[in-house]
Amino acid sequence: MQIIDGTIASPKGFQATGLHAGLKKIKKDLGVIYSEVPANAAAVYTTNQVKAAPIFVTKTALKNQSLQAIVVNSGVANACTGKIGMENAKKMQALAAAHLAVDQENVAIASTGVIGKQLPMSVIETGINELDLQKAEPSAFHEAILTTDTNTKEIVVTEKINGQLVTMAGVAKGSGMIHPNMATMLAFITTDACISAQLLQTLLAQKTETTFNQITVDGDTSTNDMVLVLANGLAKNPVIEENSAAYEKFVAMFQLVSETLAKMIAKDGEGATKLIEAQVTGARDALEARLVAKKIVGSSLVKTAIFGEDPNWGRIICAVGYAGSQTDPEKIDMWIGNQQLLKRSQPQLFNKKIMKETLEKETIIIKVELNIGTESGKAWGCDLTYKYIEVNALYHT
Repeated sequence: MQIIDGTIASPKGFQATGLHAGLKKIKKDLGVIYSEVPANAAAVYTTNQVKAAPIFVTKTALKNQSLQAIVVNSGVANACTGKIGMENAKKMQALAAAHLAVDQENVAIASTGVIGKQLPMSVIETGINELDLQKAEPSAFHEAILTTDTNTKEIVVTEKINGQLVTMAGVAKGSGMIHPNMATMLAFITTDACISAQLLQTLLAQKTETTFNQITVDGDTSTNDMVLVLANGLAKNPVIEENSAAYEKFVAMFQLVSETLAKMIAKDGEGATKLIEAQVTGARDALEARLVAKKIVGSSLVKTAIFGEDPNWGRIICAVGYAGSQTDPEKIDMWIGNQQLLKRSQPQLFNKKIMKETLEKETIIIKVELNIGTESGKAWGCDLTYKYIEVNALYHT
């Protein structure tokens, strides 16, 4: 497997572009992903009970497990907008279908931005009609989906599967309101692999649990967000079957793309200066390991300690203790970087100079060994800074 430079349109048969329609003052705010042929599709959605109109429209479209296009706007979430919002979401889908000359039920839509505002449909209609795939700039799509993000988030990988070169690309947005169970972000994955929609859905659900659902920025779950995966089969590989060597290669690609995007989102948390990775081992089962890891990176006290570059292990063990999983408080080992802080729950002397250097890095790894089992799990978050307050205090204005 190889990571290459590329865009969401790097797999065969995909195109993408984006532009500034006018939903935001200056930045790009409308984009499209298009497949030359209908693609097998899978999706996971936010678990917030308050869901935005685009979620319902896309869920309906996915009933046939096939998509040919995804249209996304940023700046306005079209959430909590009632009957008018639902009508606007359906109209957005219809406008995109007409412009791209594809069936309406093969178009997914997604929106992100301020909750409670109606989509300005004249702006949406003009913008959609100006999307030009003949002059496509795929990287413009990466920009068009952003809100408070400070950078685009993308990854492209290739692998030989059954003699054919298969490409997979992923792009995501997410900076605040990140505490998925799914999803609190938007993420889109394209591939030219030939694989059934059913197997794609199974894989997405599995990998969501260990990647996208293991990130947290601020503990808030969004109303809008989703992960959509399209596989158009144009790599012409034999159909990938479950429990085969080809499937294992495809799973490895999917894991790398999903985990990379998840970590990029966590690292770009609003105001963040550091990525925090918690690695929990020695748990009774994998779910409990992931639960403990997520509690660590989600703790406001841990997050502020990391921002202050303070090796306050008491905050970490506190998070372990209230995670709700089985632990033995007398058996816990703990490290920050390579410096061991606890051994069998007893404080250890550590090199303060090396610890200072460790905490100055952009990525901080916290390792916790529970010593009660053999399972492990990871989670990713970011530090909590003064800038987070500033960004969110002024977000609506």
